[in-house]
Amino acid sequence: MTEITNDSDLTLGDDGKLRCGWGTSDPLYIDYHDYEWGRPLRDERAMFELMSLEAFQSGLSWLIILRKRPGFREAFDEFEPDLVAGYGDDDVARLLADPRIVRNRAKVEATVANARAVVALHEQGGSLVEVVFSHAPGVDERPPGRFRAFADMPSVTPASTALAKDLRTRGFRFVGPTVAYSLMQAAGVVDDHIEGCWVDVLAEN
Repeated sequence: MTEITNDSDLTLGDDGKLRCGWGTSDPLYIDYHDYEWGRPLRDERAMFELMSLEAFQSGLSWLIILRKRPGFREAFDEFEPDLVAGYGDDDVARLLADPRIVRNRAKVEATVANARAVVALHEQGGSLVEVVFSHAPGVDERPPGRFRAFADMPSVTPASTALAKDLRTRGFRFVGPTVAYSLMQAAGVVDDHIEGCWVDVLAEN
């Protein structure tokens, strides 16, 4: 049995650790919250995967995506940008028939287009990781410390709007300001673990 604290959006787990309330409803959520979400992500393939899954998650529960993540990885060649960039119409048809993933044509086609945009970045000497982290918010935009409640947390920020615009100019699709902010949260561009959560991103990275 878990206990919701009264003074913040934290949950006390059976292991005695306080966690952000969203990350406690399922073992997959707990593992993702504790060891992935909010930790600075510097791996290019993993960043492309995360961007792709954030786009697929739009309008759905993230838990659905976590449960389907192994299937996504198999279907999309582990999200290797060079491989996905080479997908054609037959691959799109294959993916739309694959029950292991979220079968949405716009999102599938956007993932292929985004892989090609990543490859183009590499050909220019850049990287997706560099682009995403270049839009980290400044001290004038974001208050110091962590938010005390989910209600205080934005879904769109000037930094995420700028990131979405930058990505669009580079040929990326299905990454609007809201998806961009979710990406920034998950990739550790910002630390949105609620104040009091046991995960100390700064201490462990």
